Amino acid sequence: MQCLQSWRNGDETMRRVSWFSCGAASAVATALSKPDVIAYCETGSEHEDNKRFMVDCEKWFGQKIEILSNPKFKDTWEVWEKRKYISGIAGAPCTGELKVKPRLAFEMPDDVHIFGYTADAADITRTKAMGEHWPDLKTEFPLIERGLNKQACLAMVADAGIAPPVTYAMGFPNANCKVCCKATSPAYWALVRQEYPEDFDRMTELSRRLGARLARVDGERVFIDEVPMDQPTVKPLAPECDFLCAIAEQDMMK
Repeated sequence: MQCLQSWRNGDETMRRVSWFSCGAASAVATALSKPDVIAYCETGSEHEDNKRFMVDCEKWFGQKIEILSNPKFKDTWEVWEKRKYISGIAGAPCTGELKVKPRLAFEMPDDVHIFGYTADAADITRTKAMGEHWPDLKTEFPLIERGLNKQACLAMVADAGIAPPVTYAMGFPNANCKVCCKATSPAYWALVRQEYPEDFDRMTELSRRLGARLARVDGERVFIDEVPMDQPTVKPLAPECDFLCAIAEQDMMK
């Protein structure tokens, strides 16, 4: 496992690095791009099934995934406790400590970064923001280039004979941390309360202690335990492979 020490192997030539997130989209982006290196920033707060998915994907890629971490923190909970801050205008400290810092320590100046952003509108907006904030970053967005959305990626993972992370079947839109402090949707927090009751109670205690109103109901910030008990949750995404998906699958065979 790689930690915060800079990764070096004596070869300073350009690398194409795919940033794997343990989700369906980043898996398809990696399979399509055939990178030199696959890297994953581990937070310690993911669903246990993510490890199974990662092993399955390594077989699919025919390549090992470099696991990066920050040795100062074992998980997101420790970051929040030590920093006395969960999320807000200043962002989320867990992202900075567990994803940004390990990535910056790992990357090299000439790296080309491959991301699994999809052709969904929200992801396209994120790539534009990335370009504005880091204009010198060399990037590839293979899913956007091929017009692939998240539903297509779920279908392509299934077509490869791999079961997607169980979090998708639960209704979560990704396979990130079990509790995402940056989420404000009441439907999301209702789903956390339903699927991860112990984590929900733990976050309720922590967020109230630190004064963090993480949910937004009718335009107002509220504590997550103030989300109505009858709040509908999110329905799982259904895999859907159209002709663009079929073309991308043919590209993988080349």
